[in-house]
Amino acid sequence: MNPVLTRLDGDVFTVTLNRPQRLNALDTATLHALAEIWREAADPAIRAVVVTGAGRGFCAGADLRAQRDTTGKGGESLRHTYHPHVLAMAALDKPVIAAVNGPAAGAGLSLAAGADLRIAAREATFVPAFGAIGLVPDAGGAYFLPRLLGYARAYEWLVTGRALDADEALAWGLVSEVVSAEELLPRATELARRMAATPGLAAGLTKRLLNHGLNVGLAELLDEEARLQAMAVAAPGRAEARAKMADRVSRAKVFEAAVSEAVVPRSPSREER
Repeated sequence: MNPVLTRLDGDVFTVTLNRPQRLNALDTATLHALAEIWREAADPAIRAVVVTGAGRGFCAGADLRAQRDTTGKGGESLRHTYHPHVLAMAALDKPVIAAVNGPAAGAGLSLAAGADLRIAAREATFVPAFGAIGLVPDAGGAYFLPRLLGYARAYEWLVTGRALDADEALAWGLVSEVVSAEELLPRATELARRMAATPGLAAGLTKRLLNHGLNVGLAELLDEEARLQAMAVAAPGRAEARAKMADRVSRAKVFEAAVSEAVVPRSPSREER
């Protein structure tokens, strides 16, 4: 059985972890498949990505039956298994939306946190399971979670390891929406389509600019802003989008003037008096 399934529908690419009998836990084959799939998703024809899990789980983290230990040589193993997947996913210059359909634990939580947006089913739970087995966060969790939650909350949560339900995750800002299981994938796909429809390179370049801004000062951010804006202005389709917006603004002003004329009668001129 293929550990990861993909589907391309127009310009939206859906990635489904496909080990439902193991709650989509990550083994070496799955991690290698994900790294290759993220490289495939870099194709400019793909404008947005949705990642979810088959069955009742999103991703239960490392498959502990397959990966008995992550100490000692395990640190080197991370470099060859998890890190290529994490870096390839983070490098995508397009929206990545996690549709979290069930438990997201350990490295599965890191996977969800590495997406740009997260939408959760009511059945979803979020569990930083690392501390419970005496490990530090891996798969990028220590990078993504403080940026999402702030240092203090992320640190306490990662060490105590308590489970969050979907409503708590929403209150914390870890997810942006909570929907029913039936609505989850359609809603994530709808949002992906809306973001994919953003003209030109705006969606990808905005992602790049925001991520850059998390790591630099204002002056350097402004330099990057100017560089990326030049790319955005020159992008195919951008001029057409601008012309459409200008036309909408012009028509809106005409409509506003007509409404104003109808609501506020014009004062008669001196000649009319």
